[in-house]
Amino acid sequence: MSPEKHVIEIQTGTKKIKVGDGSFTVIAGPCSIESYQQFFSTAKVVAEQGASLLRGGVWKLRTSSKTFQGLGGEAFDIVRKVTHEMNMGITIEVTDPRQIEELHPMVSMFQVGSRNMHNYALLKELAKQDKPVLLKRGFAALVSEWLSAAEYINQTGAPKVILCERGIRTFETSTRNTLDLNSAIYAKKNTPYPVIVDPSHGVGISQLVPDLALAATALGIDGLIMEVHPNPKEALSDGMQALTFENYDHLMTKVDKVLTALDRSIQRL
Repeated sequence: MSPEKHVIEIQTGTKKIKVGDGSFTVIAGPCSIESYQQFFSTAKVVAEQGASLLRGGVWKLRTSSKTFQGLGGEAFDIVRKVTHEMNMGITIEVTDPRQIEELHPMVSMFQVGSRNMHNYALLKELAKQDKPVLLKRGFAALVSEWLSAAEYINQTGAPKVILCERGIRTFETSTRNTLDLNSAIYAKKNTPYPVIVDPSHGVGISQLVPDLALAATALGIDGLIMEVHPNPKEALSDGMQALTFENYDHLMTKVDKVLTALDRSIQRL
């Protein structure tokens, strides 16, 4: 018997969206917020083509200390201005419990990245908050460990967790990660949580992102989160996996067709 499914409400601008109710949610934006113009232009394009929630990094946990770590607090005014102008919400990765208070007024949903899935101090603090949490699977985590992390967040109050499959580390090195669609559909069918897929981190190669996004859509999952940038070649982080505006537009046209074949549709603002 399938578990009773959670439906997660997200306040985005002056409107609410629901994840897990059968509709399909698209979250899109740049890996890192670099400037007002970069973020606003991206937000405008992704919203016009079906995204109902923005993504954008403020603090970035990077493997090398010499790479761009995000604008930090300098991005706050940009976030506030763009989300107000677009009447949209945003999900931002929180990397430390001390950041929760600063981010709370700005975000519609907190995001826990792969490296922090096992950060139980952070998960416990997020459990106390009144906003949903997008929980990315650790890049070496078992599905059981992923679900245990979700239980830390979901232990108080109404359901608030959305699971995100973002690729795992395997012996294969031809792509950044191995997008584990097996586990995505397993979690969708065997847990109460809504499940979305991140094909950008899952493969790390922009040319392959649309194919994996369409495959994930056909599985019947609840949505996608993708990286989009006005000029990926000049992106300060993860440009190799970001879609151009044109490629995002083409992909969303195909996503619409796949969903229509499955009697589903994109949730639009």
